[in-house]
Amino acid sequence: CMECGKNFRWNSEFIRHKRIHTGERPYKCIECGKHFIQKIHLIVHERIHTRERPYNCMDCAKQFTQKGHLIFHERIHTGEKPYKCTECEKSFAQTAYLNAHKRIHT
Repeated sequence: CMECGKNFRWNSEFIRHKRIHTGERPYKCIECGKHFIQKIHLIVHERIHTRERPYNCMDCAKQFTQKGHLIFHERIHTGEKPYKCTECEKSFAQTAYLNAHKRIHT
């Protein structure tokens, strides 16, 4: 990329990346008019309008629009906390929680 120097293995990745610099958002939601850089972002967004929640928790039947949200939720049931603080060894279920915690050490 001439703008930021980032390299890409595939031309399709480079084309998608260039949209960050140009501001191009070719995928438009027909319900609300919001535009997106990637088609998958539009597909996930459209679930707001359709109320589709294809990812279901097997433990409590809670439903989610994105697989990643289900994975975060499942950690409530499993107790998994894969993100560990290097300062004090405390563990967290999400990187955002770890990053917020790290502020106490600075």
